[in-house]
Amino acid sequence: MIKEELLQILGCPLEEDRPPLLQQDGWLVCTSCGAKFPIVDGVPNLLPESAVKSEQKGASNGGN
Repeated sequence: MIKEELLQILGCPLEEDRPPLLQQDGWLVCTSCGAKFPIVDGVPNLLPESAVKSEQKGASNGGN
């Protein structure tokens, strides 16, 4: 579990404005784009290539 103090300073590395992340079932989830970042052995992995991107943002572009 990530401490609340750390969650307050972390932001999504995929978004320019760095929106906050929420902790959810072993993941940190972006409140804006929905990307999920794994928490491995208690350490959040916020590398962009580690993100599991949400379908919600890209769904409107018809898959292009």
